[in-house]
Amino acid sequence: MKMDVVRSLTFLWTPWSLGISIALVLITAGFCLVAWRRSGYHRGMGLLELLRLALVTLAAIMLNQPEWVEEYRPEERPTVAVLWDDSPSMDTRDVITRGKPPGSAETRREAIAPFTKDPAWAKVRGRMNVVIQPFSTARAGHGTDLHEALAGALEKVQNLRGIVLASDGDWNEGPPPVQAAARLRVKDVPVFAVPAGSPTRLPDVELLSLDAPTFGVAGKSVRIPFTIESSLPREYVATVTLRTSEGETLTKEVAIAPMTRTADWILWRPKATGNVTLTVEIPRHGEEILADNNTMTAPIAIREEKLRVLVVESVPRWEYRYLRNALSRDPGVEVSCLLFHPGLSKVGGGNKDYIKQFPAGLDELSKYDVVFLGDVGVGDGQLTAEQCRLLKGLVEYQASGLVFMPGILGREFSLMDTELADLCPVTMDAAQPSGWGSRTPNHFELTETGRASLLTKLADTTDDNAEVWEALPGFQWYAPVLKAKAGSEVLAVHKDASNEFGRLPLLATRTFGAGKVLFMGTDGAWRWRKGVEDKYHYRFWGQVVRWMAYQRNMAKGETMRLYYAPDQPKMHQTLALHANVMDRGGEPLHGGDVSALITAPSGKSERVRFTSAGDEWGVFAGRFTAAEPGKHEVVLTCKETGSRLETSFFVQGVAAERLGRPARPEVLDEIARVTRGKVIEPGNLDEAVRSIAELPEPPPSVRRIQLWSHPVLAAAIVLLLGVFWVGRKVIGLV
Repeated sequence: MKMDVVRSLTFLWTPWSLGISIALVLITAGFCLVAWRRSGYHRGMGLLELLRLALVTLAAIMLNQPEWVEEYRPEERPTVAVLWDDSPSMDTRDVITRGKPPGSAETRREAIAPFTKDPAWAKVRGRMNVVIQPFSTARAGHGTDLHEALAGALEKVQNLRGIVLASDGDWNEGPPPVQAAARLRVKDVPVFAVPAGSPTRLPDVELLSLDAPTFGVAGKSVRIPFTIESSLPREYVATVTLRTSEGETLTKEVAIAPMTRTADWILWRPKATGNVTLTVEIPRHGEEILADNNTMTAPIAIREEKLRVLVVESVPRWEYRYLRNALSRDPGVEVSCLLFHPGLSKVGGGNKDYIKQFPAGLDELSKYDVVFLGDVGVGDGQLTAEQCRLLKGLVEYQASGLVFMPGILGREFSLMDTELADLCPVTMDAAQPSGWGSRTPNHFELTETGRASLLTKLADTTDDNAEVWEALPGFQWYAPVLKAKAGSEVLAVHKDASNEFGRLPLLATRTFGAGKVLFMGTDGAWRWRKGVEDKYHYRFWGQVVRWMAYQRNMAKGETMRLYYAPDQPKMHQTLALHANVMDRGGEPLHGGDVSALITAPSGKSERVRFTSAGDEWGVFAGRFTAAEPGKHEVVLTCKETGSRLETSFFVQGVAAERLGRPARPEVLDEIARVTRGKVIEPGNLDEAVRSIAELPEPPPSVRRIQLWSHPVLAAAIVLLLGVFWVGRKVIGLV
């Protein structure tokens, strides 16, 4: 910036200091003249007395505090910065002009639009430069930073004279904007704030979230959860509509609670495979002013399902027989049965569902999505300790599911001496290995967790589901369970039996490594067919298999598989990524360069490097934190094998900038007050122009050098005194 510099010498004198200085110089001059005359007008004495007079004169001048002043005045014209908020919250339609009906409300962006046009500042441009620039969420997924907008104007705009700030005041990122306002006050830069929006939330019903799963299965029902937030003063019933990109339409009556959030869901059964976009819409309420946030969309992939299940059992009890039938008749399941019957001469069975031996090697075992362990243990003619170790690795590293289904023979107790002991969700009583039986039927009772679980959902509504579980035929044997282990979730307990730890847990789950484990503590689920055939029995086991295999089948190719937790990630939540990679021969890859390129909805890409987490199983792990909601595209690659897997996941959550949130005019009022500016209503553009035009010329930047206390001057006086003393010695006065 070019500056015009004006230099001057000033004194901070007073009549007293000026009088003393003049008298001191005159008296000293008289003494000097007398001394020179006495010396016979000796030349050396004359010079010495002249030096004495100069020293006294300099001291008299310093007594009046001289200062060297430099004024820097910019040659360029002053600049006014017009900053306007371009964040998504400015699209909220809650600016109501006086005298107009509420239905004619305009958006906050429309209210401040006149301030963002060049012709509006024509009257100011005669003596000032006007810079109009928006500020918003420069990085996707982040909020509005008012501090950065104000501080950036102070640093980047040359010769800044004033700021016009048009915003709703809803800052949700960065330091408090008042800190930037304090810096502007020091620089004498006032802020003229233009607040837009209603400080109280207008009547509104907002669809807050749509938590669709990553994928579904053709022909199988999918639950689509959603959350609604209402600011209406009373409850009302609305018909929520679900539309698919394939043309299907579903509706559900939802009671929307007042002044809070309501969570509900719609059950949808996809008919065909493919990528589908779901749209959920809430109809506009009669009192609602904002209808821009009543719709949300989410993608879901519909696939053709083929899950591989392994059932290992000893004696073919009724529970095993009906379970095998249920899985065999499920078109989405391919079942393999291994029967260690002590009365058979060889392992196997009588039809195509049976295999001759336990899967040999990791490549064969890793094909199974879920493994059921019945009343089977470790010993001759049963499982080996090595096979139990492999089952543990299958769950921990390959995200497969494992179901414990103990029986009256109590053979599962031998499994507790193997590595499978860490996986079991419950602790059992070794003193009662055969469990407990009774002549009268016993019944389950769902826990709070069980009532909300998809595993125990045997009816479409919560109330109907509770009635179904109460009416299910009872069981007459249950396992000797003591308590659930820490970290397990109990879905159902014995309705009557209890011990010192509480009610006996009979249906419990837990997560182990990347997979899931289920404990079924009775062998009477086959009795649920009574009077209803396969309605509840098939539905329950079908849900178990799909729930346990869900994560494992998120994305898979010929030689690669990708899964992540949680399966419905939220914004700013760390996502644990796991990949299984096979080499060209089908064996797990032992080490390698595996990475994923993740592209956010905004187009920003991030590469995640995976590290080997279990060489034996070809497992690689990485971590990713999503900064914005929406669909993220993923490309998983392996350098050694040249494999490539393309998939996507959807990040749930609400962006930092949302429609319908109340404006915060008090923030802008504080900024204007601190900077000695003023608050101007959006409709008073003329007042803003007039206030800017009346701003005085900026004061010059002044640099003052206090000569009377400057160290250079002090050094000069000391030097002259030394010269004076040496001169006296030279002429013989000392």
